[in-house]
Amino acid sequence: MSFRYIAGILGTSPTIVGPVGGDGGTAPGIWSKPSQAYYQALGLWPKPILPKYLYSWGVNTDGQLGLGNTTVYSSPKQVGALTTWFQISGGRFYSAAVKTDGTLWTWGNNGYGGQLGLGNTTYYSSPKQVGALTTWTSVWCAAQSTFAIKGGTLWSWGQNANGLLGLGNSTYYSSPKQIGALTTWSKITASNNSAYAIKTDGTLWAWGQNQYGQLGLNDAIVRSSPTQVGALTSWASVAGGSFHALAVKTDGTLWSWGRNVEGELGLGNTTNYSSPKQIGALTTWLSVSCGRYYSFATTTLGALYSWGNNGYGNLGLGNTVDKSSPNQVGALTTWLNVSASGYFHVLANKTDSTLWSWGNNTSGALGLGNTTNYSSPKQVGALTTWKSLSGGWQSHTLALST
Repeated sequence: MSFRYIAGILGTSPTIVGPVGGDGGTAPGIWSKPSQAYYQALGLWPKPILPKYLYSWGVNTDGQLGLGNTTVYSSPKQVGALTTWFQISGGRFYSAAVKTDGTLWTWGNNGYGGQLGLGNTTYYSSPKQVGALTTWTSVWCAAQSTFAIKGGTLWSWGQNANGLLGLGNSTYYSSPKQIGALTTWSKITASNNSAYAIKTDGTLWAWGQNQYGQLGLNDAIVRSSPTQVGALTSWASVAGGSFHALAVKTDGTLWSWGRNVEGELGLGNTTNYSSPKQIGALTTWLSVSCGRYYSFATTTLGALYSWGNNGYGNLGLGNTVDKSSPNQVGALTTWLNVSASGYFHVLANKTDSTLWSWGNNTSGALGLGNTTNYSSPKQVGALTTWKSLSGGWQSHTLALST
């Protein structure tokens, strides 16, 4: 049996056109039943866009929880009553989200050059719409800079030290500015002062700060506009930490580069590298997420691995020992998504849509109703409806639930 979709015929690897997590989008071509079932099991097959509520918790000094106040919360709190939230991202003391209608919203700290994109530097404790456009598909918050994609075009605003905004200069902007004129941008991620993007042709691009070689360009030269990393067209996903990066290729191999002082590159040593190095020989890596000096990756089999700094137990291994090579988090093979971009706190959800957290909890960012650090995964409440999650750079958390 096969399944036919409008467009041509695809091979055994899906070309999913649409948002992260498999909601919406299309899967054109002809698919065998086993192949379709495989990608559905991974949560990567397009599904109907379900109504989603927005929740937040943790530090709230600048209104980054979007709750209309500056109260700290150690357990999830619903942001308004809307069910149209689609994709979320947390930065340093601020947050951003895209709704199902394609509108873009931001809130929280706005003092780093206007990272909320509202044309000013005013703080807001509840979501504010960025312009009037309804064509935004994804947003990503760096520490103090914001990136977003619409119609394949790439936009940035906020803090611009080291040319992080990719605009060829170091000028701060308080409203969205387009990076070049291309319409082929597919994925964007950024860290403290470095950014990474993948185009629809599978090429990888980087720009910004580069003192540890974290741009992967085999040097330590700052770039203020997107520069291609090598010549390969097989990059599938990328994630940036404070000063290092991870990426997965379409062949399922895992690669890293940049700072490695605490083993965050997963190469079994603490040597810095300025160009991509393969981690082991496995070809079953699926997704990656970077923290400040630590890393996480999932496999197509649903296993979760971590390595690097472990000072708060943020690797989820039941201890606080740093690791310089991947270590499996428990023995479960039901992990679906992981977000390690918080302040040494980590979030993950399983295929059963339960939510789990561990690591630094001094401000209640784990959502467990307390401020105790945990070195192994703890379930957040009892809900089985969690779909998306994002750790803010400074101890706050966002999550979507159906």
